[in-house]
Amino acid sequence: SPTERLERASGDLADRAFAESVGRGASVVYDCTSPPYDRWLTDLLPLARGAMHAAASAGAKLVALDNLYMYGRTEGPMTEDTPIAPCSKKGEIRARLAEERAEASARGELAIATARASDFFGPGVVRQTTFGERFWQRVFAGKSAQCFGDPDAPHALAYAPDVARALVTLGEHDEAFGRVWHVPTAPPESMRAMTQRIAAALGVTIRVARVPRLALRAFGLVEPLAREVAEMAYQWDAPYVVDGSRFTAAFGGAPTPIAEVVRATVHWARSNFAHARAA
Repeated sequence: SPTERLERASGDLADRAFAESVGRGASVVYDCTSPPYDRWLTDLLPLARGAMHAAASAGAKLVALDNLYMYGRTEGPMTEDTPIAPCSKKGEIRARLAEERAEASARGELAIATARASDFFGPGVVRQTTFGERFWQRVFAGKSAQCFGDPDAPHALAYAPDVARALVTLGEHDEAFGRVWHVPTAPPESMRAMTQRIAAALGVTIRVARVPRLALRAFGLVEPLAREVAEMAYQWDAPYVVDGSRFTAAFGGAPTPIAEVVRATVHWARSNFAHARAA
């Protein structure tokens, strides 16, 4: 099977020697690195530069997974042509990384295709501030789901298997390189609507509670991770819509239907978090 042919290596990708060793022999390098929120400012760029070095040293192409933070506050759907206008520290560092990749591509050092996706959702997704590990732990313990913005504002979510398929697709098409692509994404739903879908699939009632911004910031004074979450809470204050039509027009495919997304995610969550209810 494909998984039996996997070779695993663990090390510091910021170490150029290690990066070169794991890239050796590759035709495509996929950069999906993402350090914890509170280490972005120190770790994000060194890791991404290591991935670029791994690809360049191997003579390979690079497919980089990115997010949408560099766009800042937007009106209307976000497209690949939306102006770069970050309004957060993490958005600024994402914008800087996008610039470094573009410069490396322009210099001819390596071919880069960038896939940008919204908040991850789906089986295995635990490092997500809204529908991550904390959400499932609270839901299976009979507690409310917490929202860091307007629970009724539509917000695009990227289904993790759709993101993975998009990355593979980009790596298989030469015309994808030298460009930015938005991952095809289902129409946005509010946190309240998505939570209601999850509640129906679980056969329970889940209340959605908005966390006051002041409370989140106060908690951030003593908890660094909460401080980083508070900085990005603006994304839940207004409609957050992603346009992935450029990808679909070029390569086909469509996002997984939301009913299937919820069904698969709830099945996974039952297996991993239902013990909280029993406890």
